[in-house]
Amino acid sequence: MNAFVLAGGQSMRMGRDKALLEFAGKPLIAHALDKLRAIGQAPRIVASRPDLAAFAPVLPDAYPQAGPLGGIASALAVSDSEQNLFLAIDLPALPLSFLVWLAQRAEITNALATIPRLQGLPQPLCAVYSRALLPHLRTALAEGDAKVMRAVERAGTIDSFDIESVAAAESWPSPHGWFANLNTPAEFQNAVLEQSTRIQ
Repeated sequence: MNAFVLAGGQSMRMGRDKALLEFAGKPLIAHALDKLRAIGQAPRIVASRPDLAAFAPVLPDAYPQAGPLGGIASALAVSDSEQNLFLAIDLPALPLSFLVWLAQRAEITNALATIPRLQGLPQPLCAVYSRALLPHLRTALAEGDAKVMRAVERAGTIDSFDIESVAAAESWPSPHGWFANLNTPAEFQNAVLEQSTRIQ
């Protein structure tokens, strides 16, 4: 399995570069990379930004205006692995144990896509995608449709599961903060305050 960090967003709602925002002592991009390295991966960054090469090898986004779907397609096009783990840069609360569980599930099922759901909503930016998806993603991009879930669901049956059920079975703490949005300064500040409260 290969692993990729999606860092191609323009951070327009944040008003500044999200990848380099300091959270708990290091940039968000470093949190994502460290998580993947901690589970035995050698992650690459998908982004049209050579400056991030200071953190890990950078894979240029072949579809820079197509959002995360373009980044996923760009990574699958060069991957030499059937299954590929993707992680967005703004999920610093995501525990390592969940990433390990997600990767193991994908290797067992070998599904086209393995996508968690939280409160019934899919979380496609922390998921595992098969290379077999690539033609379907390219078709969606050619048609101007950059919605990740729509493109993936059109490809066929996917493996989707409720994180709450898994967390309960594994005796993990509540997962409801794992996917908190970090798209605006207010959302980021709330996450920083919650982190400092946990540390105290």
